[in-house]
Amino acid sequence: MRRRTFLSTSAAAGLAALGWGAGTLQAKAGDIPKRTLGKTGERLTIIGQAGGRFPLCTFEDAKAVTLRAYELGINYFDTARIYWDGKSEEVYGAVLPPFRKNIFLTTKSPQRTRQGAEADLELSLRTLKTDHVDLWQIHQVSTMDEVEQIFAPGGAIEAFEAAKKAGKCRFIGFTGHHDPQVHLAMLKKYDHYDTILMPLHAADPGYQSFEKNVLPIAVARGMGIQGMKSTANAKLLQAIALKDCLSYVLSLPVHCVALGCTTIGQVEDDVRIAQEFKPLGEEQLAQIRERVAKLKGPQLEDWKINTETATASTYRDGVHA
Repeated sequence: MRRRTFLSTSAAAGLAALGWGAGTLQAKAGDIPKRTLGKTGERLTIIGQAGGRFPLCTFEDAKAVTLRAYELGINYFDTARIYWDGKSEEVYGAVLPPFRKNIFLTTKSPQRTRQGAEADLELSLRTLKTDHVDLWQIHQVSTMDEVEQIFAPGGAIEAFEAAKKAGKCRFIGFTGHHDPQVHLAMLKKYDHYDTILMPLHAADPGYQSFEKNVLPIAVARGMGIQGMKSTANAKLLQAIALKDCLSYVLSLPVHCVALGCTTIGQVEDDVRIAQEFKPLGEEQLAQIRERVAKLKGPQLEDWKINTETATASTYRDGVHA
């Protein structure tokens, strides 16, 4: 079950009765802590609005969520060309242009060739109604074959380097959630990324861990580090509260956590948690990990490579299904 589906359906009535998650208890604008996004020098709010879950709401609701996020002081807005068949970018293009100088705007391309990625970027810029994005990311890198395609002659990395040189993006990075070994391969291939985006949550250390394997390298390189899937698509809410989910990730050496809000109430809830955030100590982090340990594995993280079903040839060939 996805986190936002969970919050929008089974929990909605109870939250509304408490005045929580329905916008009744309004968050105070501003006062969201900020962190410097690695070597970029950009100051981002520790939570950002992501457009990946906008298909769970209407176009008008998505616009309202985006505007409310900005009103509350969020300055990081994440989307991708493939989200909602391009409509996620349309939402941002309909709301954010008047505030463009005040926000950090990022989009992504899943194309693996230079030609495909360049076409994506031109369409993204038109849709977002801007002449540049602050961060453009190679999206959803999942297999070793894709890594090779990206860095082959005529591969997508050429488009990203050219776009940065031309001022169409200020920074470049990559994303993925399938296999930490693929993230490591991307890092080995290239050392000029500005940022990285990876799944980070309390159960991650127990299975194919990005926190254990990738995060330390990103920290050592001084990269801007973005987290996602902080609730494991709502599944961690079986064991811990939303505040524990966010506090765990925000206590790691990350700069921003992307959150896919689909209602104004969800934005309000997340902003309140961010405003009240206090870093957890190692003992507290260990306690949270212990509480979710029973959930770890491929059933919880169905976006990761399933090592229980993968074959020896799968690993040898570097093609993880």
